[in-house]
Amino acid sequence: MNQIALLLSCEHGGNTIPAEYRPVFEDAGDVLQSHRGFDPGALELARCLALACGAPLECENRSRLLIELNRSLDSPRLFSEFSRQLSICDRQKLIEQIYLPYRERMGQHVKLLSEQDSVLHLSIHSFTPVMQGKTRRTDIGLLFDPAREFETRVATTWKRVLRRQFPSLKIHFNLPYRGTSDGLTTTLRTQFADAHYAGIELEVNQKYPQGETAIWKEIQERLAASVQQTIEIL
Repeated sequence: MNQIALLLSCEHGGNTIPAEYRPVFEDAGDVLQSHRGFDPGALELARCLALACGAPLECENRSRLLIELNRSLDSPRLFSEFSRQLSICDRQKLIEQIYLPYRERMGQHVKLLSEQDSVLHLSIHSFTPVMQGKTRRTDIGLLFDPAREFETRVATTWKRVLRRQFPSLKIHFNLPYRGTSDGLTTTLRTQFADAHYAGIELEVNQKYPQGETAIWKEIQERLAASVQQTIEIL
């Protein structure tokens, strides 16, 4: 088996709205600050992992409500109820200036790394603790495609390592979302063979980045250690 090259991404790192698009977001203040506007803690975690593991990181600080980088171009969720108010020309501009360059950079990262090694791509996200009035029981979710052997091996090994790092946390496969749902990793799976690419979305409950600072810092450090241990085992 080839060596494993780690690649990190964070599609929902911030909630910035460029000045030229702010008029349609005048009434979106509360939504922008919520889990719909960005993934709290995700960018901080992604940067921690990148630094600890010496891995490249691709990230986006502009809000997912402007354009959703983790959805396909034909998805009805590509634009939010706010950005759908923009003209067709402006929406196409968002696709050409934000969406496509990000997707192309990620594809190039995988292509270059896979020439020498097998690529483990971790897409870093966080999720709201309560959805539609229901409290989610997952603390850490690993989203992957069970039909892909490399991804399954990574996820199984990583979960075993995580359980040692976090014996009191609930660590689940493909929760709170399915790993085969529309997203960046599912697109990259169509472009790169199983043996050369594993795309796993790491989902962390937002109650941790929004909770006590010292606990959140420790969680980040342990997650970084778990990634390094997993790669060593693989």
